[in-house]
Parts: sequence; structure tokens; C-alpha cells
Amino acid sequence: MKFNTLAFCFVLLVFSFTSVSASDDIGQSVYTKSCAACHASGVMGAPKVGDKVAWSSLITEGVDTLAHNSIKGKGKMPPKGGNMKLTDDEVKAAVAYMMEMSK
Repeated sequence: MKFNTLAFCFVLLVFSFTSVSASDDIGQSVYTKSCAACHASGVMGAPKVGDKVAWSSLITEGVDTLAHNSIKGKGKMPPKGGNMKLTDDEVKAAVAYMMEMSK
């Protein structure tokens, strides 16, 4: 019985790391394909990924607020950055990735 419980906990631990890694991969992939065109160069005032000053106030708003704004569009950024094929979860993963890269 102890072995089964220990094995179950190990499996949960492995899957939790796998899902975090998969989410990071999705965020990076979406960023590269759909967000970097503006957020790598700062075109049209987009906050450049890695610019801690530009992102500091945005990060305090939280991932949910930034994802909502990204999905709906804000300022010069169109909804979903202009890629309407993205799911809301993909946009949120990209936002989380950009936030993490800008801390």
C-alpha cells in the first residue's frame, strides 16, 4: 500500500512538471509565431519582451488581465494580436511567457 501511494505521488509530480513545460513551450511558440513581430522590436509602442521597465507595471496587473486585454485588443494591438486562429489559452500562454521573460 505504501508503495502504491508513493508511486502515485511520483507520477503526479512527473505529470505536473510535464504540463508546466508544455505550457511554456506553447507560450514560446505562439510568441515566436504571432507576437514577436511587434513585441521583439517595440513597433507601434508594443512593450519589448525583456524590457523590465516597460513590463513592470504590466506585470502587476496580472496574467489574467493582460490575457483579457490581449484577447480583446487594446490600444493599437488588435484582438489576439491579429491572429484570430489562436485560442484564448494560447494567447494566455504567450502572455505568461512574455511576462516571465520580462521580469
